[in-house]
Amino acid sequence: MTLPIVAYGDPVLKKKAEEIDEKYPDLDKLLENMFETMYAASGVGLAAPQIGLSIRLFIVDGTPFAEGEDGDPACEDFKRVFINPIIFEETGEEWGFEEGCLSIPNIREEVKRKSTLKIEYYDENWDLYEEELSGIPARIVQHEYDHIEGVLFTDKISPLKRTLLTGKLSDISKGNVDVGYKMRFPKLKRK
Repeated sequence: MTLPIVAYGDPVLKKKAEEIDEKYPDLDKLLENMFETMYAASGVGLAAPQIGLSIRLFIVDGTPFAEGEDGDPACEDFKRVFINPIIFEETGEEWGFEEGCLSIPNIREEVKRKSTLKIEYYDENWDLYEEELSGIPARIVQHEYDHIEGVLFTDKISPLKRTLLTGKLSDISKGNVDVGYKMRFPKLKRK
């Protein structure tokens, strides 16, 4: 089932999410719905707060970044579930890359991030992993991890750029945006 994606301005997107345990109800169904929602919106990642759940869970599928002549081979089979993740190290040169977000449609801005990270997380079977990621896979994870920390990519751009986006961000929160997927807008005026 495709779920509505929460739009910019909803308080759930600015809240630090809570850990879950193996008893979390219907986790398999939730993950299935999250992947279906992410694919329907042509995303490469989706965090639980983006569907209104303040829990430490996100999914990724970086496959679209593996395609084309500029594709990153590290994204080829980069499909994962991250439960209760902890990034415990970020290293390397900061590099800029234009990011977007399903909760902030039609806005893309360059965000600088470290090139490599080390992360610990549980997968959908509650197996514990420790992994080092670099390049695009690291960036996708950093972006989604920010969501469970209550941080949006627009928080990482310059204050001037953020000011210039104020009108567009306000329009998104009011539902004045054209998207090809279901969304829930926090300031939409009901008629």
